[in-house]
Amino acid sequence: MDSLLDFSGKVALITGAGSGFGRLLSQGLAARGCNLIISDINQQGLDETVESLTLDGNKVIAQICDVSSEADCKAMADVAIENFGRIDIGVNNAGIAHQVTALHKLDEATMEKQFAVNVNGVLFGMKYQIEQMLKQGHGHILNLASMAGIGGAPKGGAYSAAKHAVVGLTRTAAIENARKGVQVNAICPFYSPTNILAVDGFDSKEDQARLAMGCPMKRLADPQEVVNTMILILSPGNSYMTGQTIAIDGGVSAW
Repeated sequence: MDSLLDFSGKVALITGAGSGFGRLLSQGLAARGCNLIISDINQQGLDETVESLTLDGNKVIAQICDVSSEADCKAMADVAIENFGRIDIGVNNAGIAHQVTALHKLDEATMEKQFAVNVNGVLFGMKYQIEQMLKQGHGHILNLASMAGIGGAPKGGAYSAAKHAVVGLTRTAAIENARKGVQVNAICPFYSPTNILAVDGFDSKEDQARLAMGCPMKRLADPQEVVNTMILILSPGNSYMTGQTIAIDGGVSAW
């Protein structure tokens, strides 16, 4: 295996692994020799991910985790340390969207839910991942932001605010830990047909075709394309990138 894509013996912690990017990333890292601690709030989805993995001497541990709970995030890190003694990779992928809503109609409950899952979930994940990475002197964290985190998102104001916060946390953590061997980056994907689009109300082919018109490539990202970039960012050879928010957007940010 090419050393740039060889994750043999590495230990990766991935939230939101029951579907979408999290499941595909789990599959991609497992196939490249990585040991996994994966979680989701959906037990059925998590079980299906475990069943889909290709393992060859490497191991997977799966557990339920509500990322809005600091205790759950700590428990996930503890399991990694107890079983493998370290955390080489932390991927804070779990997140939620909300129904399209004009900014002046957003309510307190929507804002609180967005920040509880999308922001606190990343903060709590990083808190315990970084704590262990500092002890071992190395580690790479990848957070899931969004194009809505580096620009405006009409009728997605609460989600956009939360994803901007993820970008801020990512950059801050990167600067704080850059000299200590810990890298922290984020990806900012454009729309991709995962379950989250159904929450947004864009689950039909017609809806998605309209979304694609806003992209220079005139198509949405295949989820595997996004995950391929995640794997490249996490590559053992990518050792000098930190504090970056990488747009995976078919050219949207070039406009």
